[in-house]
Amino acid sequence: MMSSPLCIDHLGIAVESIEKTLPLYQGPVGLQVIHEEMIEDQKVRAVFLQVGESTIELLEPTSPDSPIAVFLAKKGPGIHHVAYAVLDIEAKLAEAKAAGIRLIDETPRPGGHGKLIAFLHPKDTFGVLTEYCQRIEQPD
Repeated sequence: MMSSPLCIDHLGIAVESIEKTLPLYQGPVGLQVIHEEMIEDQKVRAVFLQVGESTIELLEPTSPDSPIAVFLAKKGPGIHHVAYAVLDIEAKLAEAKAAGIRLIDETPRPGGHGKLIAFLHPKDTFGVLTEYCQRIEQPD
């Protein structure tokens, strides 16, 4: 039997400029920034905003060859991925693979905000880039 995700951990939103986007999220939407970091291997700046038990992750490319820059060039700003919190990321990847879902990441890798992450291919998840994430550090 497959184990269920714990919850939606975060929604990743591709933006051209965090500075231009933050006023919306901090003003009318009313969210607070809880964490910011550069994710060097993905060539992005990430800002996390708290929404109940979940977060919104604003993703700004830091290089023209960043996956987020490529996404923005093809689709424009908007929802990039849905991330599910899991207790055992390796087990969830094995379950997905056994179900015939292609994995972008065969093994987990370090992600933002103290988590291990891995992505499932959107061609096998009905067009939604899906991320599993497992906390490895306490939040700040």
